[in-house]
Amino acid sequence: MGNLSSSLQYFDASNCKILGNIPGEIGNLSNIFAIDLTSNRLTGFIPWEIHKSKKLQYLGLYQNKLHGVIPNQLCELPSLFTLDLEDNNFSGRIPECFPNVTSLRELYLGFNMLSSVVPSSFWDLTYLLHFSLARNNLIGSISPQLGNFKDLIIMDLSGNQLSGDIPASIGGLTNIQNLSLALNNFQGPIPEAIGNLVSLEFLDLSANNLTSIIPKTMESLRYLKQLNVSQNGLWGEIPNGGPFANMSSESFLLNPGLCGLPKFGVQQCTQGHNKHFDKLLIAVVVSIVLSLAIVAFTLTVMIRRRKRSSEEVKEELLASVTWRRISLLELQRATNGFDDCNLLGKGSFGRVYKGVLADDTNVAIKVFDELEGEADDDDDDDDIFGNDTECEVLRNLRHRNLIKIISTCYTTGFKALVLEFMPNGSLHKWLYSHNYFLDIFKRFDILIDVASALEYLHQGYSIPVVHCDLKPSNVLLDGDLVAHIADFGISKFLGSGDSMTRTLTLATIGYMAPEFGMEGIVSTKSDVYSFGILVMEVFTRRNPTEESFQEGMSMKQWVTTLVPEGVTKYADANLMNCNNMAHKCNDGRNPGIPPLADQLLELCDFLLGESASEFAEAEAGVGM
Repeated sequence: MGNLSSSLQYFDASNCKILGNIPGEIGNLSNIFAIDLTSNRLTGFIPWEIHKSKKLQYLGLYQNKLHGVIPNQLCELPSLFTLDLEDNNFSGRIPECFPNVTSLRELYLGFNMLSSVVPSSFWDLTYLLHFSLARNNLIGSISPQLGNFKDLIIMDLSGNQLSGDIPASIGGLTNIQNLSLALNNFQGPIPEAIGNLVSLEFLDLSANNLTSIIPKTMESLRYLKQLNVSQNGLWGEIPNGGPFANMSSESFLLNPGLCGLPKFGVQQCTQGHNKHFDKLLIAVVVSIVLSLAIVAFTLTVMIRRRKRSSEEVKEELLASVTWRRISLLELQRATNGFDDCNLLGKGSFGRVYKGVLADDTNVAIKVFDELEGEADDDDDDDDIFGNDTECEVLRNLRHRNLIKIISTCYTTGFKALVLEFMPNGSLHKWLYSHNYFLDIFKRFDILIDVASALEYLHQGYSIPVVHCDLKPSNVLLDGDLVAHIADFGISKFLGSGDSMTRTLTLATIGYMAPEFGMEGIVSTKSDVYSFGILVMEVFTRRNPTEESFQEGMSMKQWVTTLVPEGVTKYADANLMNCNNMAHKCNDGRNPGIPPLADQLLELCDFLLGESASEFAEAEAGVGM
C-alpha cells in the first residue's frame, strides 16, 4: 500500500485472500475516503499510522485474523462514519475515546475477545445509528443513558456476560428496529417502557434471567415481526393482541410459568390456581432450567465461538430491509460504478439506478443532481438531507402503498436515496405501452391504492405531508401490481395547524393545481387536484401534457366535452360516477373539494358496491 498514490480516494481489496500485516504506509493515503479489506486473512495489529488519513470515512476490516488492542489512534479520524472490526481476534478494552469521533454513525466490534466493562464514555455515543458488541466477554450493566440514543436503529449486545436490570430508559429508543440482548445474565422484569419502541421489528431477549410477566404494553408494537423471550423465568398470561396475534410457540420456549392460548405452546390460564403453589413450582423448575441453560451456554461458547458464519450474522441484524446508512462505496458496488446498463430512468431531480446490495437486496437508487452553488450551501432548509425534521418524517412514514426509503447516502457533492425496488415499473408504462395491459378492475385497484396512500400522507401522520407531484410516472407497481407512490423529492411538510404553505418548487404542468402554478400555494388540495387528473388519465389513456391540452383546452374540459356527445349511453355507470368524482377533485379553489378519505370510499363503492364502505374505511386507516 505504500506505493499507492496519495491522491487515491477509494481502496477496495475485499475477498482477495490477502495474507500478512497492514503496512504502516497506509497513513500516507492522505486523501483516502474508504478502505475496504474485509474477508481476507490479514494478521497483526492495526497500524498506529492510520490516524494520518484524516479524510477516512469508511474502514472495513471485518472477518480477518487481526489481533491486539483496538488502537486509540482510530479516535483521531475526524471524518470516520463507519468502523467495522467484527469477526477478528481483538482483545482488551473498548477505547474510551470513541465519543471524540463525532462523525461516527456505525460501529461494529462484535465477534472478538473484548473484555472488561463497557466504558462509561461509550454511552455518550448518542448519535450512533448501528452498533454491535455481540459475542465478546463484556461484563457489567447497561447504563440508563441508553435512552439518549434517539437515532439508534440496530443494537446487538448478545452473547456477553452483561447483567443487571434492563433500564426503563430503553423506552427512549423510538427509532430502534432491531434489538438483541440475548445470551446474557440480565435479570428482573421486562420494562413496561419497551412498549414505546414504536419502530421495533425484531426483539431477542432469550437466554437471560428475566423474571416477570410479558408487559401488555408490547401489544402496541405494531411493526414487531419476530420476538424471542425463550429460556427465561417469565410467568403469567401471554398477551394476544397486536403483534402477538402472529406469534408462535417458538417465541416462548422454556418459560414454564407462562400461560395463554394453545398456539403459544403453554398451559391454559386458569383463575382457580393456587398462586402460592404456582410460584413455588415455578421457582424450582426455573432454577433447574436456568442452571442447565447456563451450562449449555458455556459449552456452546467454548465449542463454536468462532464458527458462526457472516451470513448468519447478517440475517439476524438485517433480517428485513431496515433504515440504515449506506456508504457511497456500497452504492458504487451495487450499481457497478453507476453503469448506464443499470439506469432505470432520468427525472427533473436526477437519475435512478437499479442496484443489488451486498445482502442481495434489489434496490432503486435515486441520485440527485447537484444544483449550481449547492455544494457550498449548508443552510438549505429545503434539502431533506440537511433538515432533521424532514428526514425524521421520511424515515417514519409507513404505509403499504408508499415506496419505502431504505437509506440515504450524503457526502460532499453526492446525495442519494436508496429505495424499495418495484419490478413492474411505473403506471405510466402500463398505460401507454402496447406490451402491457390493465383491465378495468385493476385500474380501480390502483386508484384505491393511490387514494389510500395520499389519505395517509394527509391525515395519517402527525405532520401532514403534501406530495406535490402526483402523476403516473410516480406511481410504481410491485410484483403483484399493487401501487406504491414514489418520489418525495419536492414533498412539503405542513406545520402543526397549517392548512397550506408556499413553495418555489414547481410540480409537473398538467397535473398541477392552478393556485400551485400561479401563486406557489401548496396544500393537501393540491394533491387532490392531481389525483382527479390521474383518475381521468387512467380511464382515458390521454396524457394531460399532450400538445392538444396546451392549446386552450385542459384535460377536465376535454373529458367534459365527451359526455354531451353520448358517451353516457355506452359507458359503465361506475365509470360515469368515477368521472363525476374526478371533476369534484378539479373544482378549482372550491372549499368543498372532497378529502381523500371520501374519495377512497367512493372508489371502493364503485368497484364493490355500496356495502364496501366499511372495507374502505379499514383500508384508509391501516399503515404498513
